[in-house]
Amino acid sequence: MDVEQARYNMIEQQIRTWDVLDQRILDLVARVHRENYVPEKFQDIAFADLRIPLDGGNTMMEPKLEARILQTLNIQPDDRVLEIGTGSGYLTACLSDLADSVVSYDIDENLSKQAGHKLANDEHENISLRIGDAMGEFQLNEQFDVIVVTGSLPVMDKRFHELLKIDGRLFMVVGEAPAMEAMLITRVGENEWSTESLFETELEPLVNANVPSRFHL
Repeated sequence: MDVEQARYNMIEQQIRTWDVLDQRILDLVARVHRENYVPEKFQDIAFADLRIPLDGGNTMMEPKLEARILQTLNIQPDDRVLEIGTGSGYLTACLSDLADSVVSYDIDENLSKQAGHKLANDEHENISLRIGDAMGEFQLNEQFDVIVVTGSLPVMDKRFHELLKIDGRLFMVVGEAPAMEAMLITRVGENEWSTESLFETELEPLVNANVPSRFHL
């Protein structure tokens, strides 16, 4: 495989055509080597418009969705970012390249360790990887400029809203297949948030995410 040609095709044929036109993000996905975070047995589809399997039943999002998330959040060099779901570490790497620092949680210790090795090899040093269940007894005594939730929530859960600073931005996907909605939530006041519906997509739910109540006759 011609890696650089495949990367160029990914950007031009997938990412640009999904309304990702911010040159800063296009340069970012050209610069951060996605193939370094794809499992070895899937290297031949590293740049394909596909979800790539990871250990533990997890998946790596398709490139266009990762790029769209990064564009939506408008991350600035002094932003502090919280990522829920480290996964492969690729999105973590992109976040760290844009932001001042990144705190990334994953419930899967093995997956987090794998991502840590890859991030270290690529010399991403402003990342703190942590193990924890974001849907369990999850408490943080700090707030963030940006929060990214990389798994879906079947029902809206506002536990992440309070972790935003004023003017902070939160990306999450809410709903159940086939009706999931990507949302951008901005904290506009001490007790006020605005919500923008972005697009429809599908993501695997976060482990232990709340599910809607079912009524049975």
